[in-house]
Amino acid sequence: MRDDFTTRSIRDLAVPALIAILLLSMAGCGKAPVRQPVFLPELGLSTAEVKNRLLSQYQEWKGIRYRNGGQSRKGIDCSAFVQLTYRQQFGVNLPRTTKQLARTGNQIVDGGLRAGDLILFKTGWNDRHIGMYLGKRSFLHVSETKGVTVSSLADSYWQDHYWQARRVFR
Repeated sequence: MRDDFTTRSIRDLAVPALIAILLLSMAGCGKAPVRQPVFLPELGLSTAEVKNRLLSQYQEWKGIRYRNGGQSRKGIDCSAFVQLTYRQQFGVNLPRTTKQLARTGNQIVDGGLRAGDLILFKTGWNDRHIGMYLGKRSFLHVSETKGVTVSSLADSYWQDHYWQARRVFR
């Protein structure tokens, strides 16, 4: 009789202790919370409104010349224009350089581009270029020859140099 009592008592204590140990160990191994992408419509903007805001930015900046490292109407580069546009039009702060922007948000792998997505290109051995997708295969960017402009992804130059597209985080 004593053996049954001792075995049951140990089992009664061991099971709750084991559950407590498992719960504590899982709490320490938990992953950091996943940042959910905040695409502009999730900020309360329709795709049409996103496109309209990008086109409004284009109208204000159309033809402003390209200047490497530039961040003003005297001259602006592609990544500064993206950063400035997102801040002014959507209240979203993005990194400054194309290299940093290429790691922002989530890469779009299924080809489902939406207005406001970032479009990135490899234009040389170590050169990168960035613009913002408008829809219908067009994108807003700063061209070295045309300044702030809209171009088509159907253009063979952009097709040949396309690298990736990204949906940004807030």
